[in-house]
This record gives sequence, C-alpha cells and structure tokens, in this order.
Amino acid sequence: MFVGALECDVLLGDVRSLKQKRAVVRPVLADLRRFEVAAAEAGHLDLHRRALLGVSCVAADAGHVTALLERCERLVAARPELELLSVRHRMLGPED
Repeated sequence: MFVGALECDVLLGDVRSLKQKRAVVRPVLADLRRFEVAAAEAGHLDLHRRALLGVSCVAADAGHVTALLERCERLVAARPELELLSVRHRMLGPED
C-alpha cells in the first residue's frame, strides 16, 4: 500500500474577504475530489489571498499514486483564478 500527499500553496486573485476566498477554493476542491482523492484547505486559513490545498490518496501501486497526484497538480495549475506558488509531494510506502 502506498499513500501519497500533495500540498499546493496558491495565491488567489482579487479576493477581499474570507467569504470570497471560500467561493474560489470550494470549486477547486470539488474538482479535485472528482479524481477520488481526499482534498481540503489545509493552511493559511486566516489569510484572504493565500490557501494551502492538501490532497491525499491511497493505492496499491506507487506509480498510480504519483500519476494521480500529478493530475491533481496540473488541475490546480490550470485554474486561471489561482497562481501556484509551490508544490510539495510526499509518498509513504510499505517500508515506511
């Protein structure tokens, strides 16, 4: 069993309140969940223009986990309302 995690630090566009931030972040998280992964806003909760999006998945094959997290990263990077500042991948396998 392999567990993969992805952290995407993003800068939001013209957002002036936490309510506007939620309106931008929620559709992105919903799109990520269509890949059958767990996705949540995991950081920068009190900042209006920043968000840390966390994605995780579990699979029997490390290649599948890697490919799935790369698809999620591309989805976030393709969103015009977000600027992807940094990305961090993590993988846990049977030896960990």
